[in-house]
Amino acid sequence: MTQRSILAGETPTVIIKVGGSVTVRGQAGDRVVAETSNAWGLQVEKGQGNGREIARARAKAGEHVLFDVRVRLPSLGEEPPIQDFIQVQMGGGGEVLVPYGANVKVYAGLHIDVHDLRGQVDAFAGGRVVMHDVDSLGNASAGGSMDLDCRSLPAQNAEFKAGSDIRFRVHDLTSASIRVKDLGGYWEAQIGDGEKSVYLKCGGDVTLVTDQIVRALPPNYILGKVETPPSAS
Repeated sequence: MTQRSILAGETPTVIIKVGGSVTVRGQAGDRVVAETSNAWGLQVEKGQGNGREIARARAKAGEHVLFDVRVRLPSLGEEPPIQDFIQVQMGGGGEVLVPYGANVKVYAGLHIDVHDLRGQVDAFAGGRVVMHDVDSLGNASAGGSMDLDCRSLPAQNAEFKAGSDIRFRVHDLTSASIRVKDLGGYWEAQIGDGEKSVYLKCGGDVTLVTDQIVRALPPNYILGKVETPPSAS
């Protein structure tokens, strides 16, 4: 088992790029700790940038490239400020522990599992994405399924895409227009006054989980799968 740790502070920006699967968890303290059990390499370092650069996750065994993907973050108009960040890179997969208050961007060739974070998380995976007990949901896309259970959604306009099923729960989402395109077709709904806009698109089924009243919208007044969370039943 190879392990590296680095002093990061209590609210760092952490960028994680792995060729395989990764689990990210929050922990008390001010260090980022990364470990892997494979022989494809582990690198932990400090960096500086504006977050607009192309992110790359790559796995290589000898001269054979197993996985290579690049993702450019979307432009929101103004150039973001230069900031310090911690970068973790793994050729294969592993686990990364970050301070509870960290803001995390994760890129993986296979699966991403994120748990117990108070900052914002952005996740881009070739396979499955799971986020549970995360305070702030940023951007996310998955080649496989997506299971999101987060406290808040800061963006006014958000889009989430997955190759398989999406399970979507944002606890504090009380005013949003929801547009869904899944295996059963297209449907629209509204929560509260519809102030935010959320688009969910997947190759499987979308399940919207909320304790709010969900209203079907014209012209067809169709609703897909809507569930009430256990805590609200």
